[in-house]
Amino acid sequence: MKFFVTGGAGFIGSNFCDHLVSKNHEVVCFDDLSTGQEFFLQDALRNVSFHFVKGDIQKFEEIKQALQETRPDWVIHFAANADVRRGLEHPRKDLDINTFGTWNVLEAARGAGVKKILFSSTSAVYGAPNIFPTPESAPFPEQTSLYGASKAAGEGLISAYCHGYDMAGIVFRFVSLVGPRYTHGHIFDFVKKLTQDPTRLEILGDGELVKSYLHIKDLMRGLWLTIEKVENHSIQEAFSVFNIGNDSSIIIKKSAALITERMKLTPTFIFTGGKRGWVGDERVELDTAKIKNLGWRAEIPLEQGITDTVDYLLENPQLLGVRV
Repeated sequence: MKFFVTGGAGFIGSNFCDHLVSKNHEVVCFDDLSTGQEFFLQDALRNVSFHFVKGDIQKFEEIKQALQETRPDWVIHFAANADVRRGLEHPRKDLDINTFGTWNVLEAARGAGVKKILFSSTSAVYGAPNIFPTPESAPFPEQTSLYGASKAAGEGLISAYCHGYDMAGIVFRFVSLVGPRYTHGHIFDFVKKLTQDPTRLEILGDGELVKSYLHIKDLMRGLWLTIEKVENHSIQEAFSVFNIGNDSSIIIKKSAALITERMKLTPTFIFTGGKRGWVGDERVELDTAKIKNLGWRAEIPLEQGITDTVDYLLENPQLLGVRV
């Protein structure tokens, strides 16, 4: 098959490009390299079945032309602004990239005759839920982040296109992802802070917030499983939503302890106070029964995901400079 991957030079996208190439599929990576990293693609670029196109999903003509020329079997839509914490500093950015950008991808895909799309959404669409673990059927509460709101809008657009234009859509609501090529999130922030000052670590909030993390390798298996299920008609719905995450969870200060132990440091923890680090920073524990019913299970322990990420960042310190 032929796959068109937006955001294919990013953390998730580059890993999935490698996964697809390893299965001998043709892959077109579409990325503007604003946050994606060219060196993430160095292995894929050695393969004749992989092609890179520099382009921006915010520019409709660029995505339209790329899809018209490619005419893939699947669009895998990962391109997004994922900076939840600083969303209120640039309130239009999530709308422009995550919502309008998703419409551009959908309309360009429709024009190119593409009938299948997979979309990376987020657990943030649940806002501050009162059901844990949170199932896909949970009622949407008030949105607590512009990121979550923009992704929920993207989901709505995909659903409408699938029902209106006879397309098949798969939406994944992720917990935070960890592992090789990770470039943002609290592990990144903590490792960066500790390389700058190994004697102290500022932790936003009180350190008690519950989070769950999934290793990128487990995610790759889950994404591919649903594609296979669509292809063999085991999934027949026009639009399907899947939570994906780890059954385990951890509080932030215990995660910080794992990180500092891995770095062989004993800093003083400085807590800023309050239950959350920022507006929209919520407890995350997802019910993954639906994707488990397809045969998927997380195989890598949450703690290993954290330590693998620390190791990767220490082995690739240049990444610590990619985000301010």
